[in-house]
Amino acid sequence: MPTWPTNPLPVITPVAIEARDGYNVENYSSMTHAGTHVDAPYHMLEDGRTVDRIEPESLVGDCFCITVVPEGREITAEMLSAKWKSEFDGAMLLINTGWSAKRSFRRAFLYDFPALSVDASEFLVRHRVKTVGIDALGIEPYDHSGFEVHRILMKHNIVIIEDLSGLGQLIEGKRYLLVAAPLKIEGASGAMARVFALDMY
Repeated sequence: MPTWPTNPLPVITPVAIEARDGYNVENYSSMTHAGTHVDAPYHMLEDGRTVDRIEPESLVGDCFCITVVPEGREITAEMLSAKWKSEFDGAMLLINTGWSAKRSFRRAFLYDFPALSVDASEFLVRHRVKTVGIDALGIEPYDHSGFEVHRILMKHNIVIIEDLSGLGQLIEGKRYLLVAAPLKIEGASGAMARVFALDMY
């Protein structure tokens, strides 16, 4: 499983096997921000909410998916505005860049992924988005050392979901019911999550 380049890789080790023990059990070890995961505000803000304290209405609710494939690494406010519809205001937004289809341990996947620019994060704040998810390793480009996009979103209580998969299966602009269920780890800055966009409407 490719993860953020500076993080150790997940390790899954068999502990019991059915042929010997009558059942299968594995030992699992990873960062809390491995695979598809939810970033809690505490990830970047010292006094931010931890993942176990994120309100359910920020994890379950109406969502829309848009497709944005920038030529470079940044998804700008102008690109979001070109796709925007009034019903997106106050909802959850998933951004399909097609990046999950490139999943590999290659340098391009790990470092060159498309993500939000600062003005794009400010655009989402103005439109009162509750949650934003993306199919890349991070919500902002790898070389944004100050993590300004994270901080802008988190200061406005916008939940971040990173490293999504399968967004290409969703119809752009259609309303879905999003269910994002991170592990409820007390005091954690984030957690791996199962995320479903359910066709309920």
